[in-house]
Amino acid sequence: MDDKELLKNKLISLLKEIECVRFGEFVLASGKKSDYYVDIKKATTNPKILKTVAIYIKELLKENGNLDENLKIAGVELGSVPIATAVSIETEKDLIIIRKKAKDYGTKNKIEGTLNKNDKVIVVEDVTTTGGSVAKAIEEIRKNGGIVEKVFVIVDRMEGAKENLKNMDVELIPLVEVNELRD
Repeated sequence: MDDKELLKNKLISLLKEIECVRFGEFVLASGKKSDYYVDIKKATTNPKILKTVAIYIKELLKENGNLDENLKIAGVELGSVPIATAVSIETEKDLIIIRKKAKDYGTKNKIEGTLNKNDKVIVVEDVTTTGGSVAKAIEEIRKNGGIVEKVFVIVDRMEGAKENLKNMDVELIPLVEVNELRD
C-alpha cells in the first residue's frame, strides 16, 4: 500500500470513528431531502482529521507536480476555512478565503488574502453535493485573475458536483466518496 492509500484509509477510519455520516431524514442546505447527512463540521473541527486531510492533499499535489511557487490554497467561508488553513500550513502556500458575500464595511473584499493575476489556486471544500457553492467561489477567483483547475473535497456526496465542475474545466478530487463511509 502506498502513502496515498494509507492516508485515505486513515481518513475513512477517522471519519467513521467520529460518526461523520448520520442516517435518518434530513433536509440539506439545497432544500433537498436525504436519508443521510454528512456532519462534516465534526471533521473540520477535529485536529487529527484536519492534519490527515492536509497531508493527504499535499501528497496528491506533489504527485501531480502542482506545488508551484505561485500556488494559493483557497477555502470558502466558513466550512472550508479550517481545511484550507491546515493545507496552507502543511504545504507552506498562501491562504485565501472566499467570502460568500462582500463585507459592507472596511475594504469590502470578497477575497481575503493576496490573489495575483495568473496565480494558480487550489480550492478545498468540506462536502460537495452539486458543487454550487464551490462553483461560485471558482467564478469569484477567476473574475479576480486566479486560475482554478482543481478542487479537493473531503467527502463527495456523488450527486453531480464532479460533472458540474467538469463543465467549468475544473477537476473535482474527492478524498472520500460518501459510499466509502456507509459500511
